[in-house]
Amino acid sequence: MTIDKQGSGAAKARASAFIMQNALYLVMFMMICVICLIEPTFLKLQNFYFIVTQASSRIIMALGVASIIVLGYTDLSLGRSVGMAAIFASSLLQAVDYSQRIFPKLPQLPIFIPILAVMAICSLFMVVQGLVVSKLKVAPFIASLGFQLVLYGLQSLYIDELNDSSPIGGFDPKYSRFAQGAIEFNNFRLPYLVIYAAIAIAIVWFVWNKTKLGRNMYAIGGNVEAATVSGVNVVANIIIIYAIAGLMYGFGGALEGARTGSVTNMLGSGYELDAIAACVVGGGAVRGGVGTVVGVVTGVLIFQVINYGLVFIGVNPYVQYIVKGMIIILAVAIDSQKYIKRR
Repeated sequence: MTIDKQGSGAAKARASAFIMQNALYLVMFMMICVICLIEPTFLKLQNFYFIVTQASSRIIMALGVASIIVLGYTDLSLGRSVGMAAIFASSLLQAVDYSQRIFPKLPQLPIFIPILAVMAICSLFMVVQGLVVSKLKVAPFIASLGFQLVLYGLQSLYIDELNDSSPIGGFDPKYSRFAQGAIEFNNFRLPYLVIYAAIAIAIVWFVWNKTKLGRNMYAIGGNVEAATVSGVNVVANIIIIYAIAGLMYGFGGALEGARTGSVTNMLGSGYELDAIAACVVGGGAVRGGVGTVVGVVTGVLIFQVINYGLVFIGVNPYVQYIVKGMIIILAVAIDSQKYIKRR
């Protein structure tokens, strides 16, 4: 009898642990099932093709902020970094015959020059933010909030002074094709965006799992005091990780500009919350030290499926904000419970 009770108790404990580990996935799976029941055509392969394509640039951005989250920090400036990169890149890559060109005397630039330039600019801003966080000991939330406002002000001034706050369009066809193009064979199209995302995933996976920087990142996120005692140069590693995040924001922003075809100073608004939420949904811990590349990619895809699904069945956009907010709260609540149990 005692053995039966012990076995029953162990089974309940395992079930409870399973639910705790996978509660968010179960909730999201049920949401997707509801969407499919309301509109069965959502299951068409074409819809998932669009979802993966649209998620690709978000994956690149999320992988950037995920490294900062593994450190135990956060970054609210992601969205504005992306917006700034899109504005700068698109303003330099308008077609020479476009009548409303911002820089009419500028020759047609090879697309890689503005893209590399905006990546460098975003990386520089992130290096400064990393210095503020690591050397001046400003809370990452406050530092990123401040940089968010600075970036938004700079990009708004830029677009207001040079383009009277009008959307930037008329892109060089090569720039548009850079994000919207695809490799075609037979009846299958492999979008360039998916290829870029796959390359980013491979690079970040290698850095996280096979390099000293990756090991140091997890060590700092797990216990910064222990990492310091072990000889890890905390400041240098934080700055490098912030710099890499900036490179990914810049590249993601350049892609978003070309993908959307028209850029305003509102592009990127809210991207940071989606990316952070996707990281937490994918198993990242807001207190740092935990996270996987596979988890981040999974989180982004799940969020994209739900976003696309809600639009597909005609849910009011404001209700979508409520759903995403509830998912974020649930994700952080589950993460907090996991942390309490580990302690």
